Amino acid sequence: MKYQLVKQSSNRKTGPMPVTYSQRETCPPSCPHYLDDCYAEGFHTRMTWDKIPQRGQELAALLRFIESMPDNQIWRHNVAGDLNGRGEELDAFELGQIVRANTGRRGFTYTHKKSAAAIKWARHATEWGFTVNMSADDAGEADELAAHGLPVVCIVPMDTPKHTTTPAGRSILVCPAQTVDYMTCALCGLCQKADRRQIIGFRAHGTKARITDHKARRVIPLYQERAQ
Repeated sequence: MKYQLVKQSSNRKTGPMPVTYSQRETCPPSCPHYLDDCYAEGFHTRMTWDKIPQRGQELAALLRFIESMPDNQIWRHNVAGDLNGRGEELDAFELGQIVRANTGRRGFTYTHKKSAAAIKWARHATEWGFTVNMSADDAGEADELAAHGLPVVCIVPMDTPKHTTTPAGRSILVCPAQTVDYMTCALCGLCQKADRRQIIGFRAHGTKARITDHKARRVIPLYQERAQ
């Protein structure tokens, strides 16, 4: 597999921090957004993603890239793509190398790989400081994934208020970069915090947001929490 390495993202939502992309082949076909309404199919992200097989770099270059970051540097793995391994499989050895390179840094990522083995290795990675967020596709699945003890994010409908809960009563906070004008991932850092209490909700976005919005409404209702 190859990777695209970006020393400082120019994306408004991400903010100025290092990010990476992984080849499409890392994405599991079981993801309901696979080759369909994934936000990464948007024009600019897709242009970068599609060129990785030709101009991307090997794992060794990715590891050097991570190790070159300053201590405590926050960075995002996989603006597009998923954890190491083809499709549904997770390459635990390669993931372990990334976790080791990340020592002293604040790397985080998301995954749609949900086999028992993938969850086990995601937990190990998170315990060693490389935060792997489990990606849910509606609030009901967020409850299921949260039961594994890993940090969870989920897609929520476009009109979801800032504070909501899952059907089981778990707190969902809509991504601050979607609710606060100046906020970026580089400033926020919540998705890197493995011990956070909230599930982070991402309002459906991208060029096919209406399709994603429809999928996120499979579990109704979301409940607005009383202002704290």
